[in-house]
Amino acid sequence: MSDALGFPPTLEWCGTHLRLLDQTKLPGEETYLEIRSVADLCDAIRRLVVRGAPALGCAGAYGVILCYREACRCRGLPSDTFAYLTGMLADARPTAVNLRWAVERVRGVLEPFNAHPAETRESALEAEARAIHEEDKAMCAAIGRHGAELLPKDRATLMTHCNAGALATGGSGTALAVMYAAQAAGVKLHVYADETRPLLQGARLTAWELSRAGIDVTVICDNMAASVMRERKPDAVVVGADRIAANGDAANKIGTYGLAILAKHHGVPFYIAAPSSTFDLSLSSGAEIPIEQRARDEIAKPYGRASVPEGAQVYNPAFDVTPAELIAGLITERGVLMPPYEPSIRAVLGAGSKSNPK
Repeated sequence: MSDALGFPPTLEWCGTHLRLLDQTKLPGEETYLEIRSVADLCDAIRRLVVRGAPALGCAGAYGVILCYREACRCRGLPSDTFAYLTGMLADARPTAVNLRWAVERVRGVLEPFNAHPAETRESALEAEARAIHEEDKAMCAAIGRHGAELLPKDRATLMTHCNAGALATGGSGTALAVMYAAQAAGVKLHVYADETRPLLQGARLTAWELSRAGIDVTVICDNMAASVMRERKPDAVVVGADRIAANGDAANKIGTYGLAILAKHHGVPFYIAAPSSTFDLSLSSGAEIPIEQRARDEIAKPYGRASVPEGAQVYNPAFDVTPAELIAGLITERGVLMPPYEPSIRAVLGAGSKSNPK
């Protein structure tokens, strides 16, 4: 579906290496990085060359192949090196659960092939990684279909935060997939995209995607959201998530929690769109979700220019947690889950699913 929308691929396995669209350069440049080592992939993940929970899962899945190759070249015990490298990859960003989930799933296919040649084992890893990528494309399309059913049928005004589109997934997106599906169904959309401080993923990435797809998009500063809700009364807020606990609490880009509070105050339904791989049923609530702390300079020296004096401290969490009671529905590839979330999540995404019920 990404190709149908006319977007360049976010990530692509080229047989010998992983090719990543460098999202730090958008919207000004469309350039790619050729990733051939585990260290380079971890660096690309930390620098947000590739970002978004599902896309991190796909990148991590292919990254296991790089881990295996490096382990095979190691003079020590390959199994020990493989465990170390895959662990380093899984830890590259702590909040987005899809990354660890995909790494663990792909490395888990090796055991039945222990007695086989290295080429056979690598082929098994590649097949599983490609399966995760294809599943993600299908999940994005299904999320879009289910979410579009929640919107008005002729025209709709929406609000979103950060980027949860094709750039953040292996397919058409999560939150933005809802918009693409609605557009395909003939709905005339107007989307307000928060700029999303401090790295401006909404202004740089979401606006790039939506405008390229022919959807009317207006970028607003994060602190304008309350006024826009009061004056324009959007039909819904739709955002993505990086991890969802068993009770429905959801971690997403910092600023999402505040947006959910504003939506509640103004009577605007607030939806989270995410695939089953983003749910972590081992966590009872959002209080247990690890929140990544980012570098000082992202706030203090954006684009290399100092904006905070050296003597001032900076607090820079990458994510916040939106409590389940502020969420009107969880849009998944298996349908829209409604509150109370704990039983609905267990019923739909519990035993036997490919989510994270550790």
